Amino acid sequence: MSGTVLTLPLALPLLAAGLLVLLPVGAGARRWTAAAVSLAVLGLGSALVAATADGTVLHQAVGGWPPGISIVFACDMLSALMVCVSAVLVTVSLAFAAAAGDDRDPLFTPLALVLSAGVYGAFLTADLFNLFVCVEVMLVPSYALLSMSGGRRGTAAGRVYTTVSLLASTILLAGTGLVYGAAGTVNLGELAGAASRDPATAVAAGVVLLALAAKAAVVPLHGWLPRCYPAAPPSVTVLFSGLLTKVGVYGIIRVYAVVFDGTGLSPVIMAAALVTMVVGVLGAVGQPGMRGVLCFHMVSQIGYLLLALALFTAAGLAAGVFFLVQYVLVKAALLTCAAAVESVHGTDRLDELDRLAHSAPVLAGSFLVAAFSLAGMPPLSGFTAKLALIRAAAQQAEYLALGVAAAVGLLTLTSMIKIWSTAFWSGSVVPSHTRSAPLPLASAPVRPALTAPALLLAVPSLALGVLAEPLLAASSTAAAGLVDTSAYVRAVTR
Repeated sequence: MSGTVLTLPLALPLLAAGLLVLLPVGAGARRWTAAAVSLAVLGLGSALVAATADGTVLHQAVGGWPPGISIVFACDMLSALMVCVSAVLVTVSLAFAAAAGDDRDPLFTPLALVLSAGVYGAFLTADLFNLFVCVEVMLVPSYALLSMSGGRRGTAAGRVYTTVSLLASTILLAGTGLVYGAAGTVNLGELAGAASRDPATAVAAGVVLLALAAKAAVVPLHGWLPRCYPAAPPSVTVLFSGLLTKVGVYGIIRVYAVVFDGTGLSPVIMAAALVTMVVGVLGAVGQPGMRGVLCFHMVSQIGYLLLALALFTAAGLAAGVFFLVQYVLVKAALLTCAAAVESVHGTDRLDELDRLAHSAPVLAGSFLVAAFSLAGMPPLSGFTAKLALIRAAAQQAEYLALGVAAAVGLLTLTSMIKIWSTAFWSGSVVPSHTRSAPLPLASAPVRPALTAPALLLAVPSLALGVLAEPLLAASSTAAAGLVDTSAYVRAVTR
């Protein structure tokens, strides 16, 4: 496959967004254009997965300039998988936004496309400065999307999100500048192993990792996420869930694997992983709404990904990649269920919901499947991912990490059962005289157009659990490329 395709996932959404802004088209044209572009990127991502299945790393130097000057794109199995799963999420999120009417604003779809372009670019760039540029391309439309709901709550969340994001971006840019000052380059291939050879480069790259940790909502830099995501329009929360923090996680994985050679920071990353898992799952306990609970669990699950990175073995990284891919779909499925409930009933508060399974059995079933997967119940994909991660921890005698991961899984299951039993099944346990609104019972069915996206995202959880081998093989290939980065380095420096 020609490396020239690597710019298309970035270029196509940007071009489509520009055309939708300039041309006077209706909502239908905007929706079909966005769907076509997202499906095209999914097709490209699938082709990239096939092309990198043997460990090949594709490379493109934009403009034909020599290394060190050109804008460098590279794609290995990890990048290809992230492009694929992100394209799936963007497609389904935009379909839900259309069904819920959240895309009525003419700028909603172009903003979502620009955001997706930044995400794809971040996964494919092989240069720290261009990573910063793609992150900013991603974040600028996210500010507008977050505040699009209006109202005091959305505006306040937008201020928090903008402030934290700009601070993290400033740190990321400063770290990139420090790396250039210490090493004379920001090309990831040329930086391979630099942190282990030069203390100044290690400190500079550590600043980059700190900024990416803030964007990934790693504890104690996580407070912005549970404050901002529940205040966004429901479909925007679904879109953000699998994109924004995952770019931060991807950046941490890539920089640590290439620049640090996977060594030197293992105790720090392990501590961050365990604390993130625990704080996230405990933070969910007191949340009154479905999205609040799920957003704190989003923080918790980031800890599992950091655990895989802290282990930095082929088995651990393969489990982490598998976990990341399936987790994007599972979390989006849960948030889509919550968004559908909120779109119909005007609330996702557990004390204002009751017996939704009677009016929306398919939606309730989708939630149950995704919830059990998030908690790691067999035979779903979450079980496969967490079992592989726990086994990898046991192989390294990391018994504390093993115990924390298992305990957090049980607490996650408790939270999911709470949502299911309160909102979907037997009814609210809150006394009627303390409720802020009447409970919506089985009299308000959820439209199939709102249910279908949740079902489409939940079904892969079962499929990837029962038929896990293809994704496990792809994850193993991605992990091998992280443990031994020589192929990636050769590709981006030639």
